[in-house]
Amino acid sequence: MGDVEINTRLVELKEIIQLEGEVIARAQARQLRAIAELDNLQGRSRGVPVEVAWMLKLTEHKAARKVALARTLTTRLPETLKAMEGGVIDEEKAAKIAEPTGYLSDEKAGEVDAIMATRLQGKNPSSLRKMVNYWIAKVDKAGYEARCKARRADRQLQLIHQDHGMCTLVADVPVEKGSAAYHSIDREARKRKTKDESRTLGQLRADILIERCLGTSHGDPKADIFVYVDLQTLAGLNSDPAQLAGYGPISASLAREIAHGANSTWRRIVTDPITGLPADVGRTRYRPPAALDRYIRLRDRECRAPGCNRPAQCGDIDHTQDWAKGGNTDKSNLGGWCERHHYLKDQPGWRFDAQPDGSITITTPTGGTYASQPEPLHEPRV
Repeated sequence: MGDVEINTRLVELKEIIQLEGEVIARAQARQLRAIAELDNLQGRSRGVPVEVAWMLKLTEHKAARKVALARTLTTRLPETLKAMEGGVIDEEKAAKIAEPTGYLSDEKAGEVDAIMATRLQGKNPSSLRKMVNYWIAKVDKAGYEARCKARRADRQLQLIHQDHGMCTLVADVPVEKGSAAYHSIDREARKRKTKDESRTLGQLRADILIERCLGTSHGDPKADIFVYVDLQTLAGLNSDPAQLAGYGPISASLAREIAHGANSTWRRIVTDPITGLPADVGRTRYRPPAALDRYIRLRDRECRAPGCNRPAQCGDIDHTQDWAKGGNTDKSNLGGWCERHHYLKDQPGWRFDAQPDGSITITTPTGGTYASQPEPLHEPRV
């Protein structure tokens, strides 16, 4: 291609990319309006974000944010929604406006919405967020000051699972304390970074953080975690992946490292060779005895709600068919649920049906059906 042809094609590609961006923004606006209507028709039930997550194959955190955005745009920020429908901004940019205004009264949110309506062109998400925070501080000076103080009381720590045996710890803390903690760790890391130390500064900082949190110089976890590994892998006869409850697959070498740690406790699990599930310990009464409770937690490993990875040992054991309505206390009618999903059984329009093999069929208010099946601990063996 000659220079003229290349330049012509570049212009065409630019127009396509921009046009498709506008089409996507308009489609997102229609989807958010539909979500808002679904939310209203179901009385803003707590089950709506769960169902949206299952519909769109999203995490529940992202689905909840989408539902909240739909509510905000259709009730408090009409100008921002009009901008989406006009293809001026997409969902990500709209969220940068909607989320900070969530603290404002409807009246003040409307003021910011009107101000921002004439300032949206040519802005990326980061610049929009900065701009909307500036106008929030201008429109609601006293409230902004109070929220800055309140955020310090809202400090928290989150665990986010990543791939390849890693996770991320996210701490929301007061800026002066977070900065002091980081610089303290950084100073210690730089002190240890001698010519004989092969770890990078980044690795040293991470290791020092874990050492300080766990109170050990070796970083061996002392918390209650469940690792599922077969005997052959544990003995080093093969290298099949193991499973860490609440996370997923981990390498055989990491499983052996955890298993042989000074603080580890081993429990033997007898499995059915055909199904790969733990062997039944069988009981029939309302409250599961210790053996049956342990069986359900070992079998399910994680919350039974589709897509939820909260460890079963941290949640509740509940009857799928209510005990008061004839449900038995046995392995086919019990399941492990986190606190967030346990309440769905009592929400209007939700139905849970137990199957003989321990699977559960969940029917949502819109008629969607989702199967929850315990994952075998290993492949079927003959």
